[in-house]
Amino acid sequence: MHKKGLTPRIGFGYDVHAFVEGRPCILGGVEIPHTKGLLGHSDADALLHAITDAILGALALGDIGTHFPDSDPAWKDADSKDLLRSVMMMVRKKGWDIGNVDATVVTEEPKLNPWLEKIRTSIADVLECSVDQISVKATTQEKMGFVGESKGLAVHAVALLTA
Repeated sequence: MHKKGLTPRIGFGYDVHAFVEGRPCILGGVEIPHTKGLLGHSDADALLHAITDAILGALALGDIGTHFPDSDPAWKDADSKDLLRSVMMMVRKKGWDIGNVDATVVTEEPKLNPWLEKIRTSIADVLECSVDQISVKATTQEKMGFVGESKGLAVHAVALLTA
């Protein structure tokens, strides 16, 4: 048992965005040099969106679209770090802390290995936790499907909350 007698909670998040010309490529709150950016209502940070969904899932509070709908002009071009900070306020209000986050970005390009430590640090800053609690990996889809054809990218994320 953990403090308060609560069992840790796990949530899963997934997000996908298409690549488009004329937008920055932002992942984990870090602008990644690339010829294309991600299409979306907010800044389209698919990594932070998947993490946000994972945390909301662990809290059983729906998904990112429930809290920050793309039909609401208030979220147009929103910084996804701000959305995640709002969700972290919910986490703290309910008495939870981040145990750890594990995410995988699936993309043929851009190559993310040179940026992974900066991305981990950015996410840890937003979540107010240690960088050792944040894992971000990158893989390809072996040239298969829309990701493999470099039309977009996908992100899978898991978050563990502890009391």
